[in-house]
Amino acid sequence: MSAVSSADVPDDVAAREAAAATANPGRWRAVAVTSLANVVDNTEGGLINTLFPVIRTALNLDLGALGVLTSISKFARMIAGPFWSVLADKYGRKRVLAFVTGVWSIWTILTGLAQNYAQLLILYSIAVVGTVAAEPIINGMMVDLFEDEERGKAYGAVRSLAGLGGLLLTPLIGQLSKVEQGWRIGLFIMGGIGVVTGVLVLLFVREPVRRATTGASAEGTFNLAEVRAIMKSPTVLLLIGSLVFITSLVLFAFFVTYYVEVRGWSTADAALLYTVFLGGFMLSSLIGGTLGDWFDRRFGPRGRIMLMQLYLVVFAVMSFVALQIDWGHGLLLYVVLFFFGLVAAIGFSGAVLPMVAAVVPAELSATAF
Repeated sequence: MSAVSSADVPDDVAAREAAAATANPGRWRAVAVTSLANVVDNTEGGLINTLFPVIRTALNLDLGALGVLTSISKFARMIAGPFWSVLADKYGRKRVLAFVTGVWSIWTILTGLAQNYAQLLILYSIAVVGTVAAEPIINGMMVDLFEDEERGKAYGAVRSLAGLGGLLLTPLIGQLSKVEQGWRIGLFIMGGIGVVTGVLVLLFVREPVRRATTGASAEGTFNLAEVRAIMKSPTVLLLIGSLVFITSLVLFAFFVTYYVEVRGWSTADAALLYTVFLGGFMLSSLIGGTLGDWFDRRFGPRGRIMLMQLYLVVFAVMSFVALQIDWGHGLLLYVVLFFFGLVAAIGFSGAVLPMVAAVVPAELSATAF
């Protein structure tokens, strides 16, 4: 046990938080604006997933096409995410974020013009190459904007606000299934939101003051040896390995189609179900961030690990309850899905993201994410 009394900790924490706020004025405004970029990132892919049943009919696709489109998004995140993050480390997070949300969103608008599966595949692939950049860049910005004791709250706020955007947009997107060629309108809308978000980033987000570097590399440069050093971290390796078994990475893509094809819901009504899930998810991000900070203060280095273990068990149980039991078409299913969403994001905002921020060199934070 530490010899430092618990009474001394809050003053020390408050002093560091005050210093961070002074160094980066408008940091909570940055959280609000960058959350819009996360909305664009999440909802562009979510639009394809939500409206796939009608896209399938319009372009005469089979169910396998949804798997291909989903895998393209994941593959783009794997390949392009680090690329954009390296550029952000080198040229500035604000500048690159504004480009990938504002300018690159034009490709989303063009995706809405696709006339067949091949065109949809090509245009969507190009579009997601840019949209996947938002999350790792924003995660890296939070490292410089907030102290360790606040990061859970900051990550939770970003994910909650992004969830709120999805909560508002998903039912509207679902209603587009009732409109002829409505999926095209949805892509036009999402592309437009992306362009506006890029402008907002330029106007209202300050480039964060970077923390002092801890590695041999100059600040903001890419060094392969440093990346290899990051990959040697047991914490990073365990987190990467665990992601293979996190079913939520697949769940979001097939949620609406599952309830349409397996449970017999209409696309619009299945989108409402997803909205209820997202309502719980939005609160879950905020709850997870707050819980993560509390576990960290209460149990020290073991705290976030303990929270992650609890989260994985509860999420597994809720996955079975929500998806393997047919709750019918009544109110009970909405209640179950809300509670499912309520636990879905706790591990990421409360454990995974703050843990990565704590163990990687500050100058490579965005690249590490």
